[in-house]
Amino acid sequence: MAGTVRFDSFEVDLDSGQLRKRGVRIRLRDQSFKVLAALLEHAGHVVTRDELRQRLWHDEFFVDFENSLNTAVAHLRQALGDSADHARYVETLRRRGYRFIASLSEPVATVEAAEPQRARLLVLPFVNLSGDAAQEHLSDAVTDDIITELASAAPEHLAVIARTTAMYYKTRSKDVTRIGRELRVDWVVEGGVRCADERIGINVQVIRARDQEHVFAKRYDADTKEVFGLQGHVARAIAEHIAESAGINTIRVGAGGGDRATRIPTGDVVAYNEYLQGRRHLDRLSQVLQGFEKGRAHLEKAIARDPGFALAHEALAQVYWYLSYSGVMPPRDAFAAGVLHAVRALAIDSTRAETRALVAQYHKQLDYDWPDIERELRHALALDPTSPFVRWLYALSWLMPQGLIGEAIAELERALEWDPLSYEVHHWLTVMLALERNWDGVIDHARLLIELEPTVPFGPWLLGVGLRGKGLMDESVACHRTAVDLSNGSAMMLGWFGLVLGSIGRTDEARGVLERLETMARAGYVPPTSFAWTYLGLRNVDAAFDWLDRAVDARDQFMMPIKSYSFFDPLRDDPRFHALLRKMNLETEPPAVSGAGTGTAGDVHGA
Repeated sequence: MAGTVRFDSFEVDLDSGQLRKRGVRIRLRDQSFKVLAALLEHAGHVVTRDELRQRLWHDEFFVDFENSLNTAVAHLRQALGDSADHARYVETLRRRGYRFIASLSEPVATVEAAEPQRARLLVLPFVNLSGDAAQEHLSDAVTDDIITELASAAPEHLAVIARTTAMYYKTRSKDVTRIGRELRVDWVVEGGVRCADERIGINVQVIRARDQEHVFAKRYDADTKEVFGLQGHVARAIAEHIAESAGINTIRVGAGGGDRATRIPTGDVVAYNEYLQGRRHLDRLSQVLQGFEKGRAHLEKAIARDPGFALAHEALAQVYWYLSYSGVMPPRDAFAAGVLHAVRALAIDSTRAETRALVAQYHKQLDYDWPDIERELRHALALDPTSPFVRWLYALSWLMPQGLIGEAIAELERALEWDPLSYEVHHWLTVMLALERNWDGVIDHARLLIELEPTVPFGPWLLGVGLRGKGLMDESVACHRTAVDLSNGSAMMLGWFGLVLGSIGRTDEARGVLERLETMARAGYVPPTSFAWTYLGLRNVDAAFDWLDRAVDARDQFMMPIKSYSFFDPLRDDPRFHALLRKMNLETEPPAVSGAGTGTAGDVHGA
């Protein structure tokens, strides 16, 4: 069989080896794709396990064929969102093989049409020309706002790299040709900001990346009270000159029509300055927890001065989301505070996709209300399909809990098209690769995280996960130890450390981790999963289930990949595991299971 095969909302290109759902590519391992191709070729008929062995491994002597085939089929089901117990696509015939049971269909309509070729543009961080370090946040704000204005000018023709990637170059070399090659951008914007005597001046130039030719340069001046209008004017001028140089008339019309007013976030300059300082602390991942606390203080001051400041409410909602995920604040407390700011921001400005996505993910955390989450996140994507933030929240808050890891990876890869150096997106992509059990990919991406932010613990942690998946246990332990040290002994990192220590038989050290967690719990909040992971490492499944149940009640966010963690594999037939799924509204009825696993787990290695 060759060509394209379609079923339900899926499309399989057998020639290129690609699987798509509603136009979005889903990553699928080579062996899993071969299984899918074999089943499609014999749709409605049984394909025996021996036939699959011949197809996947030919006549090679392969000792672990049974486990490898089971893994390939499991990954295929995961990508399709299928279940062995309630099969919609791949039916298991015990001791015989598998059968594809869905009907093949005509081409399906895709939610997202193929993207047209667009000019790509990067706005480098504007330089603070005032000589006053206290004005640094103003030059960052000008950069941020011009990016926002340009991104909304003509998104169908102009792809603007997101601010996270732009800010990566704030303290780094700005070789335009090299940047153009690394980020595949056609145009680069440079500039500077000077503020003095209640006047603001902005210098700006547009450079063609391939030959460094300056196609536009100008200086703008205005009263500081007119800064928002000035930034909008600068952005429209940039768009017009890029359109002229690139021969794209629609950018000129969209950006320079003159009737599109620049949105003014607040009329209070002091509130705006507090917001800018809050955002700067939020962006400093090298000072994760301290940055969030300081950022929260600035944002609260901004809101106190202007309660109708939507961007400040949205940023504060993000702070509480981060605090809940970092394990330093009880999730229910963080969510109760954060959702108020998210909803308030949406009430003030219902047009921002990022705000709507934040509201949606709070529904996940507070209610496990999956239909509402999907609906709201799809609404956010419709508002701004180019937002990297919305893309990765869609991957994290909807696709990951459903076990749709291949689709989640595709969404994060799309987010990287607009924000290629985002630490957040790369971090979650690495997590998804771990859930997909692509250990080589995890190792490669974890090393990139370490390169981007060497003092942040998530890179070494995920490198340890990848090495553990490869069976390199000593190296894994060393990486987890580094993550614990970089996090100043956080409970979150200690839990993962306890998992790997216990799983390789270093029982005394794992019990030492439990003692540290118990001491920390007497003084403050400790994520229940930190205890659960350590007990799983020690193969004390009864204690682990007790803590897993507490984790679901506490809305511990590390329970969200419950369908995909490899170290849960030995527990999946236990009725207590399905009770957890039902508690999270991820399963409606208990499956028919023979026996109940208690006492110890057979193998809790993995990630």
